[in-house]
Amino acid sequence: MSKKSKGGGQGTPATVALTKAGADFALHPYEHDAGAHAYGEEAADALGLPYEQIFKTLVAEVESGLAVAVVPVAAKLDLKAFAAALGSKRAAMADAAKVERVTGYVVGGISPLGQRRPLPTVVDESALAFATIYFSAGRRGLQIETAPGNLVDLTRAATAPIAKTAGS
Repeated sequence: MSKKSKGGGQGTPATVALTKAGADFALHPYEHDAGAHAYGEEAADALGLPYEQIFKTLVAEVESGLAVAVVPVAAKLDLKAFAAALGSKRAAMADAAKVERVTGYVVGGISPLGQRRPLPTVVDESALAFATIYFSAGRRGLQIETAPGNLVDLTRAATAPIAKTAGS
């Protein structure tokens, strides 16, 4: 993996943040289906990746405002655990229009990196089990692959068990 992308010329605020930090990463473009609504699963299937290694970026509202959760696409966000990780009593998913306005990204292409203004971020601790993880590069049809430590460092994220599998 290097700073060179697969499919160059696809700079986004997220890739600019990684490049500026000198972090190693690779870009993985795929053909986005406009009819898809499970964006993370679509990316995992298109790239042939396990659902546990590709992460979705979710934005929730806590008492102090908006915050970012990064969880595997195979899981759901545990709102109670997320709130606790941020020292809040409760969390609720944020309104999509507000999320797009605040982050500068569209739903399905929200990256935890390069948002208009940095938001408190929590990355599910399962990310640390992988040498590299994948997450949105800031637009539908493009994923970043990088070491989980790069994501944690650049977002100043906490890590905590904030994901719950279906049925838990």
